[in-house]
Amino acid sequence: MLLSITTEITPTAWILASIATFIIGLSKAGIKGIAVLNVTIMALAFGARQSTGMVVPLLVLADIFAVIYYNRYTQWKYVFKVLPWMLVGLLIGVFIGNELPEKLFKIGMAIIIIITVGMMFYWDRKKDKTVPSHWTFAGSIGIIAGITTMVGNLAGAFSNIYFLAMRLPKNQFIGTAAWLFLIVNIIKLPFHFFVWKTISIESLTLNLMLLPGILLGFFVGIRFIKHIKEAFFRKMILVLTAVGAVLIMLS
Repeated sequence: MLLSITTEITPTAWILASIATFIIGLSKAGIKGIAVLNVTIMALAFGARQSTGMVVPLLVLADIFAVIYYNRYTQWKYVFKVLPWMLVGLLIGVFIGNELPEKLFKIGMAIIIIITVGMMFYWDRKKDKTVPSHWTFAGSIGIIAGITTMVGNLAGAFSNIYFLAMRLPKNQFIGTAAWLFLIVNIIKLPFHFFVWKTISIESLTLNLMLLPGILLGFFVGIRFIKHIKEAFFRKMILVLTAVGAVLIMLS
């Protein structure tokens, strides 16, 4: 399929892919929780398995824009806490991804996200300002995020939960997530290229053709996120993450 994808792609697939890349730009600009939509839309355009690899270079491009814009807000201690665990989960995902039933995976992940988001809402109602400090919290979130990012590019929900639990302010949240996912998505590239073979020169050409959608989405997202207050940002991310989990379950 990938050998002739740019010549055989239908107008409908082009439209869907353009919408998906616009959403990627929005997400990386800071409108977290909507990234699940781009995964679903790209799967409709190109098929679930092929789209998994095709999305990764687009994510890397969007991560680069996010890192450039939000770099000064990055809190590296949180990156270093969760990154090693995500890499462990990523390696697990490489080996189980081909055998894992997709529907079972999505339902299980959605249930975990919804339960965790419910816990986050409960903590907020208690007005408890403490943050989870035990290594098992970062470890469990990181491993699950690593598996889900490799299998379906769906780790955003878990990173949202982690950074919200750490009570990072809006810009620190976005900047720290930007660096974390830039590193992780770059590491994913060779696995998709050489092991799963879901990335090719042809698919990379398509990625470049879709770049304007990312740029537009990122610009719109930056303009939007500047007007979001800190308290509303936290609630928005929780709601969008929960809605995303439901969409995962239904897709």
